[in-house]
Amino acid sequence: MTDAVVQAIQNPFYFKRGDTPILVSMPHSGLSLTPEVENALTEQAKKLPDTDWFIPELYDCLETLGVGCIQANYSRYVIDLNRPVDDKPLYQTKTTGLFPTILFDESPVFVAGQEPNEGLKALYKEHIWQAYHSTIEQELARLKATFGYAILFDAHSIAAEVPMLFDGKLPDFNWGTNQGEACHIDLLTCVQNAVSSEYNQVANGRFKGGYITRRFGQPEQGIHAIQLELSQATYLNDELAKQSRYELDTDTLPVIKQQLRKLIQACVQTDLSE
Repeated sequence: MTDAVVQAIQNPFYFKRGDTPILVSMPHSGLSLTPEVENALTEQAKKLPDTDWFIPELYDCLETLGVGCIQANYSRYVIDLNRPVDDKPLYQTKTTGLFPTILFDESPVFVAGQEPNEGLKALYKEHIWQAYHSTIEQELARLKATFGYAILFDAHSIAAEVPMLFDGKLPDFNWGTNQGEACHIDLLTCVQNAVSSEYNQVANGRFKGGYITRRFGQPEQGIHAIQLELSQATYLNDELAKQSRYELDTDTLPVIKQQLRKLIQACVQTDLSE
């Protein structure tokens, strides 16, 4: 079984190098499932409700801007790439782990007794998690060597209301810099200034940056990381989303795509070399 599982995990992510100092990471946009996980999911989990929906489509400007991208192919229900491999909690409040067992609505991910076993988890760690993180590490090192610094932009999205994680309604743009430890203040300032006044935003609120931001953000070494948790209310059909049906809103989509392009351009134009 081990060889069959490893053979099946041939393409854990999509990766394309760019020719700017920026690498955009998309760890939660994956939709693929391993057979072992797919066969064990509850009916609600099969809808993949906690996915960062349509992130690759929202950032389809990256190639034309010369910005590199790494995009997960597997769902976070297989393994969550934005959690530490030892699964230590990132937040004091309730959250989900490296191998999620509950959805954001607190219902179970797996049918009772059918969760992936420890052997499968070890394979997912090695062939999906480690592969993704090693590629980021190598690419950031290359970018720093080429440009003198590197920027990791970790792109996420989430429903505007998730009572398990936070009270009330989330702002449109939620920036995380690990309380300023993951990047130079100039990077946060530039992206915040690039956000149109029609949107609201916050820095280091409920979301302070997940493991990817915290691990790779080392501004003292010339590597800067910032996470954007974008409210899905800015681009999804809200009524359908409430029914666990996820479709882009044709009216808001062009507006948010233009805004995200402006954000990435601002990052490209921000010189963080010493």
